Amino acid sequence: MTTGSRERPSSNILSALRDEDFSLIEPHLSRETRTTGDMLYRPGDNIAQVYFPLGPTLVSYLVTNADGRDVETVLVGREGAVGGIVSSGFLPAYCLITVKFGGAVLKAPVSSIQAAKEQSASFRRLFSRYADCLMAQMFQATACNALHSIEQRTAKWILAAMDRTGEHVVPLTHEELASLLGVGRSYTSRVLQKFRAEGVLTTARGSLMVKDKDALIQRSCTCNESVRGHFDRVLRGVYPDAD
Repeated sequence: MTTGSRERPSSNILSALRDEDFSLIEPHLSRETRTTGDMLYRPGDNIAQVYFPLGPTLVSYLVTNADGRDVETVLVGREGAVGGIVSSGFLPAYCLITVKFGGAVLKAPVSSIQAAKEQSASFRRLFSRYADCLMAQMFQATACNALHSIEQRTAKWILAAMDRTGEHVVPLTHEELASLLGVGRSYTSRVLQKFRAEGVLTTARGSLMVKDKDALIQRSCTCNESVRGHFDRVLRGVYPDAD
């Protein structure tokens, strides 16, 4: 993918834009710091801003169920954006969009993103390709939940968070992992106890510290690799490098 040499923020998708395309939205970008747990959108909210997580910042999509549980479907980090990626006009949010790991984000009005798409076919194509990659993540998550064990999915989500933050300390609690997996807290607690006993990770209040990433990979399914492979075919260089 052709990109320019102008200095860009620590957003992989923005860095993938050509200089002339980046200049279309650069004046409309504003930087802010978000804390863990911040709510960006609730179901039904009008999506007026697009958010670009920077560096290790993580944002998650959660679907609210009738029994009161919020099940996480997708994590988005520096490889992507949330809110109004391909649509235009009135955009009601379908699910909760929250900050999973606090940090810096850039935001831009949906109207400025739409105007850039109308001015540049290459800008429009990049965001359409990202939307395809985001959809692939959702498809893979659905298949993963149906096919793979709780242990495999636990390892997968921890590795996905590590890829996006670039850190071995992952800001996930037992409750949040249970939400990611759509299971009760007792199930994730048993898996984490097993991982601790095997020397794969340690736990602290509100976070997990991975001690043996190779061992975690061995316990994971291959869903992260499938998503990475699709990103590499559709938007090479945008998915975060695995350390």
